[in-house]
Amino acid sequence: MNWGSTGEFFAMGGYGLYVWGSYIACALLMVIEPLLARHRHAQARRAAAHLNEE
Repeated sequence: MNWGSTGEFFAMGGYGLYVWGSYIACALLMVIEPLLARHRHAQARRAAAHLNEE
């Protein structure tokens, strides 16, 4: 596709909100998921250490 201006590029022919919203949602999930995985891993290690103490 060929856009005449930056505004037209971001508008994406009227679908800009859907397109850019999808990109933002995906980027947020790609940042949040590793953080949550690290948290769950730390919790599992603490739980395992607690079980080993008993």
